[in-house]
Amino acid sequence: MRVPRISRTRYAAVGVVLATAGALALPAGTAVAAPAADSTTGPLMSYVVNTKANHGQVQKVEKAIAGLGGKVVQSYEQIGVVVARSTDTKFAEKLRLAGGVESVGASRTKGIQASDQGKADVAAEPTAAAAPGEDPYESNQWDMRQIGADKAHKISLGSRNVTVGVLDSGIDATHEDLAANVDASQSVSCIDGKPNTDWKAWQPTTSDHGTHVAGTIGAAKNGKGIVGVAPNVKLAAVKVVDDGGFIYPENAVCGFVWAGEHGFKVTNNSYFVDPWMFNCKTDKDQAAISDAVRKAVAFSQRKGVLNIAAAGNENIDLAHKTVDVASPDDTTPGSRPVTNDCLSLPTELPGVVAVSAVGSEGVKSYYSSYGKGVVTVTAPGGDRRYQIPNTPDKDGRILSTIPGGKYGYMQGTSMATPHVTGVVALLASTFPWASPDELTELLTTHAESVPCPKGEFNPGGAGAWTAKCEGRTNDNGFYGAGLVNAEKAVQWWR
Repeated sequence: MRVPRISRTRYAAVGVVLATAGALALPAGTAVAAPAADSTTGPLMSYVVNTKANHGQVQKVEKAIAGLGGKVVQSYEQIGVVVARSTDTKFAEKLRLAGGVESVGASRTKGIQASDQGKADVAAEPTAAAAPGEDPYESNQWDMRQIGADKAHKISLGSRNVTVGVLDSGIDATHEDLAANVDASQSVSCIDGKPNTDWKAWQPTTSDHGTHVAGTIGAAKNGKGIVGVAPNVKLAAVKVVDDGGFIYPENAVCGFVWAGEHGFKVTNNSYFVDPWMFNCKTDKDQAAISDAVRKAVAFSQRKGVLNIAAAGNENIDLAHKTVDVASPDDTTPGSRPVTNDCLSLPTELPGVVAVSAVGSEGVKSYYSSYGKGVVTVTAPGGDRRYQIPNTPDKDGRILSTIPGGKYGYMQGTSMATPHVTGVVALLASTFPWASPDELTELLTTHAESVPCPKGEFNPGGAGAWTAKCEGRTNDNGFYGAGLVNAEKAVQWWR
C-alpha cells in the first residue's frame, strides 16, 4: 500500500497510504520444458510460490524455479512458500505446471523499483507547561483519554515480557520517546521477502508512518513528548514497506513468519497488501497471493500471535463489495467488479482483528471503511474535517512520534489500529496466559458499545461521505463490538 493517499489502508493512514503490487493473470498452457526461444524477456518481477510445508516439496519447487532460469530469494519451509524472481514474462505460466507447485502469483504489476512517500505534519512546540505527571504533548492526546489510557497508566504501563511487532516502514530507534522500548535484537527488515537484521536495514528511510504508529503503541512515559497506550512494552520493528511505499506479499509473508518465530504477542498491520485492494480467487496471481499471506498469518497465530489490521480509508462497506477502482495501485488502476469473495489482506483473514476509525466525538471518521461482520472493534484514528477536539492544538488528527526526534500529526485507520494493538499489549501484560483467541474475546468484551448513528450518516451534509450502518448496538458495521477500553484491559480482577 503506497503511503501517500486518502484511500485504502495502504498505510491505512489518510494521506498516508501504502500499496503493493501484484500482477495480472497470465494464460495457462505452456509446458515447463518450453524451449528458451519461447521465453519472453521483460522487467524483473517477484513471485510467491505455494507448495506443501515440508523440506522435500520446497526443495522440489526450488529446483523447478532454477530450471526455468528463475532465482530463489527466500524459502519458508514452515508454511510452504517460496519467494522467487524472474525476467521471463511466462514464468508463472510455466511454473504452475511443475510438480509440487500448488499456485504461483506475481506479487506486483510492474518491475521492481521505488518512488516517494508522504510525510506527517510536524507539530509545534507546546506553548504551556505540562500538567503534573503528564508528558509535554499529552494535553493534545485526546485519543488516549478517549480510550481510557490515562486511567490505565495509573494501574499498569504494560509488561517488558510483551513484545509488539510493528509491521510497517521501520521505527526510528534513536527517538527520545522510543529508544528505551525498541528491541533491536528482535527487529528486522523484510524488504524483498528476506529477513535482514542489520540495524540500518530496519530503520525508516522515506516514511514517517512506522515511527508514528510505534509511538501510539508504546511511546515511553518519560516526561518527554507524548505517551503511548502501553508505554512499558517492547517494540520490534519489522520493516515490510519499501522506499516506494509498497508492501508486497513476500514482505508480509516474511513479517508474519518472523513474528511467529520470535515470540511476539501481537502485531500491528496498518496497511493492505499491494498491489490489489481486494484479492479475488478467480485470478491466479491474486489467489496465490492470498494463499501465501493466509499461510503466513495462520503460522503466526499458531505460534501465539494476535494480528491487528486496519479496515482502510475509502469509506467502503467491506461487507457489500461491488467494485474496485484502485487496483493495481503500482501501475494504472482500473475499475473491476468484485464480490465478498475478494479479500483485503491481511484485514479479512480468519483470526485477524479488523479496526475502523472514529474521531474525537466518537463517531465514525468520514474516511473509515466499515462492514458488518468484518470490523471487530473501533479506535481513535482522527477526523480533522468534522470532529475537532477541545485541545490546545485544536487538531482532530493523531499526534505521535516521527523520525528525527520530532512529533507529528496523521489520521487514518492506520492510526486507529495501533491504539487497538496497544490495548491488546496491555491485555497480554495483564493476562499473560491468554491465547490469541482469548485476547480477542477480552478485547471485544471490554469494548464500549457504540450504536449506529440515528438517521443518515452524511458528514458535512454534501453527500460525499455517506455510509449505512448495519447491526446492533454491540455488534455493527461501523464500530464492531465497540470502542476499545485501555482501562479495563489492566483490571485483572474483571
